[in-house]
Amino acid sequence: MKQLIRFFIAIPAAVLSVALSWPYARNYEYWAESPGMWKIYFIAGFILAVAVFYFFLESLAVLFQHDELARKGNAASGDAGKEKGAP
Repeated sequence: MKQLIRFFIAIPAAVLSVALSWPYARNYEYWAESPGMWKIYFIAGFILAVAVFYFFLESLAVLFQHDELARKGNAASGDAGKEKGAP
């Protein structure tokens, strides 16, 4: 279920990032000088953006899991609430 949620979060993020290229596409001011090349550019960019955002959200979840495990480990050892250097 979490993977499906991450996927559906990645889709709008990818749409937004592809939309950032739209001003260049209207006037063909960038590297692609034909409408066909822009279609390829947008399709490939969208697929890559979905993959990047999905894997970013996945790695972010892993970081939060590691943080949660570290906090539980500190609480179990009695170090919860103590600052470094405090007696």
